[in-house]
Amino acid sequence: MRVLVTGGAGFIGGHLAEAFLADGHDVTVLDAMDPFYDLGIKEHTLDVHRETADAEGVDYEFVEGDVRDADLVAELVADADYVYHQAAKAGVRPSVEAPREYDEVNVDGTLNLLDAARETDIERFVVASSSSVYGGREAYVPFSETDPTMPVSPYGASKLAAERYACAYHEVYDLPTVALRYFTVYGPRMRPNMAISNFVSRCLNDEPPVVYGDGTQTRDFTYVDDVLDANRTLLSSDAADGEAVNVGSTDNIEIRTLAREIRDQLAPDLDIEFAERYDADAEHTHADTTKAEELLDYAPDHTIREGVAEFVEWYRANREWYEPLVLSS
Repeated sequence: MRVLVTGGAGFIGGHLAEAFLADGHDVTVLDAMDPFYDLGIKEHTLDVHRETADAEGVDYEFVEGDVRDADLVAELVADADYVYHQAAKAGVRPSVEAPREYDEVNVDGTLNLLDAARETDIERFVVASSSSVYGGREAYVPFSETDPTMPVSPYGASKLAAERYACAYHEVYDLPTVALRYFTVYGPRMRPNMAISNFVSRCLNDEPPVVYGDGTQTRDFTYVDDVLDANRTLLSSDAADGEAVNVGSTDNIEIRTLAREIRDQLAPDLDIEFAERYDADAEHTHADTTKAEELLDYAPDHTIREGVAEFVEWYRANREWYEPLVLSS
């Protein structure tokens, strides 16, 4: 089968495309190559795709383009059996400065794909949503899909609109859609400006990790391999069609505790530094994954400590090309 992965040169999309190629599927990647972070990571990801496709003897195509280009989107969707829509303007903080751009890409771009998909016999349309849709409602932690969605940033609002459109298209047009609400995904080739990559980089370079705010905010960090498992299931299961489903981990952790754990492992003599926090950041995130367990047989098996240990091992092995990108972010 052929899988179209939008945003397929990015972090999660790049891992999805690689996994589908390794599983023997033909893959088309659409990516605008937006320099939100250094394009060196995306270019490395594309090299991995080509190597995997050659090794598996499957077809791979990379298309540089934008989901706002309705004609291009329609052409690519017409050739696909599955669409994994990962493309989006990322980042809570930058969305505060450019809310309309986030709407154009994350909402209108998603509608372009959905409109194209309902004109085909596509098997399934999977859209990447985010824990940001829940906002900062501490009373509901851990977040369940039945809890109120009250995003506190333009980014969160745009992701909520995109997933609601996807679910509405299932109801109105009988288009098989699923929205996966990711909770702070991390792992190899992650964005260089993420907390974990910065903590690791600073500690390895004998610099104190910097925590924004007092560090008591908590995050449900999800290792990328667990995210891949949930997405792979949707190639063969229709149990979640029309639904929004949390994809999180087995636990959550305070940011200051995470910084200390990484510091203690890599550079125990360093202090922790604290800086001013951004207002748009959520106070707490934590997923109730009961629905994913019931519908997708989802069973994440990476604790934050296990996942960070794997990331540190990968970081050391790829330090030569990855670290300069982290340091420049």
